[in-house]
Amino acid sequence: MPLPSHLIAYWSDFCLATGRPVDTGCYEAFAFGDSEAMAEELGALVLQGIKRATAACLWAHEAEAKPLPRPGDLSIVTRWNGEPLCVIETRSVVVMPFSQVDADFAATEGEGDGSLAFWREAHCAFFTRECQRLGRVFTEDMPVVCERFERVYPLPPLD
Repeated sequence: MPLPSHLIAYWSDFCLATGRPVDTGCYEAFAFGDSEAMAEELGALVLQGIKRATAACLWAHEAEAKPLPRPGDLSIVTRWNGEPLCVIETRSVVVMPFSQVDADFAATEGEGDGSLAFWREAHCAFFTRECQRLGRVFTEDMPVVCERFERVYPLPPLD
């Protein structure tokens, strides 16, 4: 996926700082969620090292003909306005029914109180909106892309 022009300098800085070739590919540049408030909140959790996973609707990937992320893929997390926040590296990707997402994954997503109950409630609401946009209906069996990642730039400060 081509990198938006306003992010090229940021990507070059990332490559230089981490010793990667300048032509290293970027999987995507994105803001979390479907609102400015959600993007800002979740982006801040990534910067704090709390959010280390994300869940997406497989049907959205299919509708956009977007390949699933793979371990090693690099992405730029942005604010809602497109300003870069950080670079993350995909560690693992598993597709499973919504109902099979477990407490460990919910805690790794780091949202709310970190509980599975919070995860299910928040993601049911989000995926219901996403499904409506896609002309689909949310169900407990809908396929969810569960991605774990690590923030690789900027590196967290040393204590």
